[in-house]
Amino acid sequence: MGKDARIWAFGLLGLGMAWAGAGCDGLSGEDPAKQSVGQDRSTVVVYSALDEEFSRPILEAYGKAARVKVEVKYDVESTKTVGLTNLLIAEAGRPRCDLFWNNEILNTIRLRQKGLLQEFRPPNADAYPINVRDENGTWYGFAARARILLIDTRQIGDADRPRGIMDLNDPRWKGKVGLAKPLFGTTATHAACLFNVLGEEKAKAFFKGLKENEARVFSGNKQVAKAVASGEIAIGLTDTDDAMIELEQGGAVAIVYPDLGRDQIGTLFIPNTLCVPKGATHSEAATELANHLLSATVEEALAAGPSAQIPLGRTATDRARIESPETVKAMKVDFEAAASQWDKAAAFLAEEFGGP
Repeated sequence: MGKDARIWAFGLLGLGMAWAGAGCDGLSGEDPAKQSVGQDRSTVVVYSALDEEFSRPILEAYGKAARVKVEVKYDVESTKTVGLTNLLIAEAGRPRCDLFWNNEILNTIRLRQKGLLQEFRPPNADAYPINVRDENGTWYGFAARARILLIDTRQIGDADRPRGIMDLNDPRWKGKVGLAKPLFGTTATHAACLFNVLGEEKAKAFFKGLKENEARVFSGNKQVAKAVASGEIAIGLTDTDDAMIELEQGGAVAIVYPDLGRDQIGTLFIPNTLCVPKGATHSEAATELANHLLSATVEEALAAGPSAQIPLGRTATDRARIESPETVKAMKVDFEAAASQWDKAAAFLAEEFGGP
């Protein structure tokens, strides 16, 4: 465990002690006398698409403090987000999951569009921007990351750095660009958002250009960031959490927030999201856990941790150590419309880059 990870671990231990000191009544945000009885509140089953190394410490600290058994199923890198989403769809009608901690937003909206989510109302949800929570209360967003370009500074000087994603199709970067397989995780989310923002034809042209420029396809964003740090590729399209790990470990890398120019589309910021499947067995315990994940304390812990997440709630006082929608031009995307274009984008990308 590195120095930064040890500091974060000790901080989470203190976080758990603080929760324990507040007592279980403080965890729910409700008057115990008003809490309903009859439902088992001692267990909650979580499906987590956020990397295990980032989400496990948060969930374990909560479980110990609240004296709740938190059973977690983590996603795997090769089918990031989509694997758990498909499992939730398959389990519809007899859900095993009580709370889905998704590391992106579009698959959460897709579950809502399929009618597979139930409403829940964490008391502090109104602290989060309206564009990252469902107006009907079926999902809530928090702790965002940015889609960025990670540059190998040994191969590319300051003056030659790409400034936008379209620059990745420049012939001088032929064979030197990498991205995660765009059928899963935030890369698939990014693709569907580009279908919404650029339009179908321009988005298709961008991905066709990547293929023609012999872009390397890796199993996940973490692998992309590592390939840049090792010099295997010169530019990686990845997420800030994976990029920051390589940067803070002393790698010869730099982060470029793409498309910040006046006529450009801006950098895409993707929040984590929380939702409760319809018919969840432990929905009350899930709501209590969601309430804590949607807290300034947790957002600040994620911001300070190795993943460098961006707090979105108004009550968080410790801000991100990376750029945020408050500091750089953010892509204006209709997430609902992008989710509706998911299947069309996925079919095209499967044809271009190979199926699962």
